[in-house]
Amino acid sequence: MITNMRIAETIREISIIAIPVLASLTFHEVAHGWVAYLLGDPTAKNMGRLTLNPIAHLDPVGTLVFAVTRMVGWAKPVPINPRNFKNPLKGMMWVAISGPTSNIVLALICALLFKLTRNTLNMNNAFIMLPIIKMLAVGVSINIALAMFNMLPIPPLDGWNVVKGLVPIENVIELEKLEPYGFLIIIIFIMSGAVDSTIVPIMRTVIGFLI
Repeated sequence: MITNMRIAETIREISIIAIPVLASLTFHEVAHGWVAYLLGDPTAKNMGRLTLNPIAHLDPVGTLVFAVTRMVGWAKPVPINPRNFKNPLKGMMWVAISGPTSNIVLALICALLFKLTRNTLNMNNAFIMLPIIKMLAVGVSINIALAMFNMLPIPPLDGWNVVKGLVPIENVIELEKLEPYGFLIIIIFIMSGAVDSTIVPIMRTVIGFLI
């Protein structure tokens, strides 16, 4: 009986986290593809990635990692061909900015709905409303986390393409030499505790302000 209750509680917990996570990742990737399309690159559209169906954006490994950790996961990046942009570096910069921007917008919407929904909570509707309130709170947290982490100027995160779009071309050539080591830099950044000492406090402050 206890085992069944734990299984049910685990399923409920995953459901509460999974829905806002899938929505956040989906909107993030669709924003990238949509801005790329507006700037002249139809690659994502032609491959059916301008859809809000999360299945089209699921990454098998990222989904598995999320199922295990219940905190970390990722989607398949939408395909972008910078050669279709008039200015590839500037085009990629705007495409990069669109992802975190979509997450900030979602965080603000979730925060507003959280406050409105929380005010309607009472003993009669708690069974239905409490999971919704929890989902909205997770939605705020996940979207703020995605926006802030992705704006770090580390390859292959969105912030890297923003930096490349802002610096002179001669500096871009030098910066690109770091790209093969991007994932290693991210791992070191996380494992060293730099994320906990820099991003997390700011993230908590923003989330606390919103909800």
